[in-house]
Amino acid sequence: MPKSATDVMNEVILAAVTDAIESLKAASKGMPNSLLRDINAIHPNVAYADLPAELRNAITASVRGAFNRLLKEGYTVSEGSAAPARPLAHPRPQTEQRRSPRSGARRPPRTRGPGKR
Repeated sequence: MPKSATDVMNEVILAAVTDAIESLKAASKGMPNSLLRDINAIHPNVAYADLPAELRNAITASVRGAFNRLLKEGYTVSEGSAAPARPLAHPRPQTEQRRSPRSGARRPPRTRGPGKR
């Protein structure tokens, strides 16, 4: 049974985070203060170039691995262009047009069933 895209992406992201943590540990060369400094330098506005080289390499490898994994699982990975447009459905042949209720014709008054006010 093929895995869902969500399951595949969960596994890919878990592997990417694990690889990133391992690369940060390798970049600190066993120095806890360096590891904390590198971790504290990561924030929502950090630029890719500001990351340690080991972490940039791990991210690049994780991205390649994610695309390869998706392809291996049978998912299609397209280029940056938009998905191909679906062909439009054939228009239905027009039959006689309906007249709107406000076209001058009055509806007959509604009759209410027994026991309704």
